Amino acid sequence: MTGVRQNAKSAFMFDFRPAGYVIGLLVVALGATMVLPMLMDYYDGNAHWRVFALTGFITALFGATVALACANQSQEGLSIQQTFFLTTGVWVVLPIFAALPFWFGATQASYTDAFFEAMSGLTTTGSTVFTGLSDLPRGILLWRGLMQWFGGIGIIVVAMVFLPLLRVGGMQIFRTEGFDTFGKVLPRAAEISRTISLIYLALTIFCAISYRIAGQGIFDSIVHSMTTIATGGFANYDTSFAGLGTGSEYIAVVFMLLACLPFVRYVQLVGGSLRPLLRDTQIRTFFMTAACVIVILALWRMSFVTNHNELALRKAAFNGVSILTGTGYASDNYMRWGSFPVTMLFMIGLIGGCAGSTTCSIKIFRFQLLYASVRAQIQRIHSPNGVFMPKYEGRTVAEDIISSVMGFFMLFILSLAVLAVALGMTGLDMITSISGAASALGNIGPGLGAEIGPAGSFADVNDTAKWLLAAGMLVGRLELMAVYVLFTGNFWRG
Repeated sequence: MTGVRQNAKSAFMFDFRPAGYVIGLLVVALGATMVLPMLMDYYDGNAHWRVFALTGFITALFGATVALACANQSQEGLSIQQTFFLTTGVWVVLPIFAALPFWFGATQASYTDAFFEAMSGLTTTGSTVFTGLSDLPRGILLWRGLMQWFGGIGIIVVAMVFLPLLRVGGMQIFRTEGFDTFGKVLPRAAEISRTISLIYLALTIFCAISYRIAGQGIFDSIVHSMTTIATGGFANYDTSFAGLGTGSEYIAVVFMLLACLPFVRYVQLVGGSLRPLLRDTQIRTFFMTAACVIVILALWRMSFVTNHNELALRKAAFNGVSILTGTGYASDNYMRWGSFPVTMLFMIGLIGGCAGSTTCSIKIFRFQLLYASVRAQIQRIHSPNGVFMPKYEGRTVAEDIISSVMGFFMLFILSLAVLAVALGMTGLDMITSISGAASALGNIGPGLGAEIGPAGSFADVNDTAKWLLAAGMLVGRLELMAVYVLFTGNFWRG
C-alpha cells in the first residue's frame, strides 16, 4: 500500500508550470493574431470585426493569466515528461480558442463544428465543415488561412526540435548536438524558430506574388499562399482551386513541392551550402515519388478520361501532388476519374513529404528506413554468415531507430483500423469511415466518396464522428507516440 501511495504521489506531483507558461504565452500570441482578421472586417465595413475583438480579448486574457500563474517556473529546464506534455498540450489548447471566432461569428457553427475547423486548420489537415465560403466575411477566411500558416511553422519547429529529442517514430535519426539536454529545448526552439520563420515568410511572399501574377486577387493570393506553404489546403471557395486558372494550378504544384522539403536544407542553402540539398536522399526519393505519381495519373487521364494532354497533365500534377503532400486542394472531382486513380490517390496520401517540413502523414524517410531494414533482412537470409546492417545516407542505422520506425508503422496501421471502426460505429459507411480515418491521421484533408470527397465537405458528418476525426488529426500531426505516451501510467511516474 505504501508503494502504491508513493507512485500516486509522484504522479500527482508532476509540475505542469514550465509547460503551462509556454502554452499561456502561445495562447496570448493566438489572441493577438485575431487583430488581423478583425482589421480585415473593419476595413470591409463588416460588423463581424467585433467578434474577433471579443474573442481575441478572451483568448489573450486567458493566456496571460495562465502564463503569469506559471511564470515563476519559466526559467527551469524541461524534463522529458514536461516536454511531451508541452508538445501535445499546445495542439490541444490552441484549437479550443481558435474555434471561438467560428462559434461566436458569422458561420453560426456549433462548437463541435468550430473546434473541428480549428483543429483541422492548426494541424494543417484542411478538412472543412463550412460551405458557402465565398459568402463569409473576409475576416473568417483570413483567420482560416492564418491558422494553417501558424500551424505549419509550428509543426516545423516541433519536427526539428522536439520529436528528434523525444525519439518519436525514428525522428531521432535527425537529432543534432544542439539537443543534448532537455534544459536547452526552449532556447534552441526559439533560435530555430527565428531562422525558419524568415525562410517560411519569404516562401509565402514569393508564392503570393506568383498567385497575383497568375490572376488571383490580392486577398486570394495572400490566403492561398499561406495555406499552400503550410500544405494545409484551406481555400476561399467551395470548389477549392477549380476555376482559379491554369497558372494558379502550376504555381501551387511548385510551392507545394517546395514546402515539403526539409527546412533545415533551406537554412543551409541560405548559408551558402548547396551540397546538403542536392545530396539529401530523402529529397531525391520524394521528387522521384512525385514524378511517378504525376506520370501515372497523367497517362491514365490521357487514356481513359480526356484526350487533352495539357489538361490531363495539369490535373494529374495538381491533384496528385496535393494529395501526396497532404495539402488537400482539389481542382477536379477525381472521384470521377475511375477506380484505379482513386485507389492510387488514397495510397499516396499515406506517404507524405520529407521530415522537417510542413507536410504530414508517414513521411518519406520512414519508407526509406523500412526498405533498408527489409533489404538487410533478405541479405541475411541469402547469406546467413554475412553481416548486413541497414543504412541511411551511407550511415549504419542504429537498432533503436529501426525499432522506432517499425513501431510507428504498426501503431499507425492499428490507429487507422481502430479509428475507422469507431467511425463506422457512429453510422458512417465503410468508404467514408476508412478514408476519413486516413484523412485525419495523415492530415490529408478530403476523403473519398460523395460526402467527404473532393466535391463535398464534412458538414453532414455526425458530431461524434467529428470529435473522433479531430482527435485523429491531433494524433497524426504529432506522430502518434507523442500523444499516446501521455496515457501510460509509467510516463507520469517516470
